[in-house]
Amino acid sequence: MPKHIFVTGGVASSLGKGLTASSLGRLLKLRGLRVTMQKLDPYINV
Repeated sequence: MPKHIFVTGGVASSLGKGLTASSLGRLLKLRGLRVTMQKLDPYINV
């Protein structure tokens, strides 16, 4: 059964969310788990 980990943040950028998520993903992968990263952005980037 798959398990999910969500890394979320507020309105401030540069909080290290991406670094935290990628580091956590790398550590889990080193332990033999299958990791899939996905970034979701609710704002329209134009």
